[in-house]
Amino acid sequence: MAARRGITIEDVARAAGVSRQTISNALNAPQRLKPETLERVTRLIEELGYRPDQSARSLKSGTRRIIAYPTPVDDPANPNPLMGGFLEAVVASAGEVGYRILLLRPRPGQSQEQALDEVIAARTVDAFLLSDVMRDDPRVAHLTAAGFPFAAFGRTMPDQPQSWVDVDSVQAVIELVGLLAARGHRRVAFLASVGAQPWMEDRRDGFRAGVRRHGLVGQEFSAPGDGPAELVTVTRELLRGRNRPTAVVAAGDWLALGVYAAAREEGIEIGADLALAAFDDLPLTAFLHPALTTVRLPLQRIARALIGRLIQTVEDGTTPQAGLLLPGELVVRPSIGP
Repeated sequence: MAARRGITIEDVARAAGVSRQTISNALNAPQRLKPETLERVTRLIEELGYRPDQSARSLKSGTRRIIAYPTPVDDPANPNPLMGGFLEAVVASAGEVGYRILLLRPRPGQSQEQALDEVIAARTVDAFLLSDVMRDDPRVAHLTAAGFPFAAFGRTMPDQPQSWVDVDSVQAVIELVGLLAARGHRRVAFLASVGAQPWMEDRRDGFRAGVRRHGLVGQEFSAPGDGPAELVTVTRELLRGRNRPTAVVAAGDWLALGVYAAAREEGIEIGADLALAAFDDLPLTAFLHPALTTVRLPLQRIARALIGRLIQTVEDGTTPQAGLLLPGELVVRPSIGP
């Protein structure tokens, strides 16, 4: 519906039978309202066509209502669908509270820290949202030293602001291993990529904890990052021999694709001769044969939590005292068998 001339926040409050502050909360801090109140007020805002004056709000609050997101480097010919989904969830969550997302990346020859400083100096954003956060991430250290608001998808160090949200990968993989143990598997393997990404380390820790908890025989293999052929070669070696594992947990769905290919070349049927589970729930996993059991990242919940923490820091001036761990969502499909 098109906005009507002259509709004010007081008009909406009067029509809804609530206070002006309640309408303000619906627009700026929806988490403060009961779900039924938020739904009713939001519906009336749309029906009446009320649109707040963003420039006036910015002048009053001193904020620009813009969050900068340094985007991860990606291959346009082979984009990461997981981070594409994350970006969509972030844009939607920010829009729900009247904020916009500014994408940025360092110019050629410019460091990440220099790019952050350039945006801060321009005074065009209220905060930064970081993803793919590593241990001792230099961006986190730089923004902490600068005292500039940020939230992180990934855990920060104990002496840094705890405005982070992450997935409990350890517990998710423990549950995956438990699922395999319940189906009678005693020899299980973990396939990871070479590198020290914290999320991969967490998944490995979860595998080890699950193996200990259920008294299983665990094996660990690493796939080189040189390409699909090397991944399939390593996985074929894993699947050979009399004592080969009867179940494999891949640290990422793309690694599981190598297991499908290697199993096919070795004459092994996934779901019957070999159970397979992975992590991330990329869109293609439901279309594999058999469809892949995996852990889905709750991207919408992650994005809403991150935006909520940023709003708390920017508008209330307080930083969360503890990070937030969200559970992964186990998606059970035929790749692990009956």
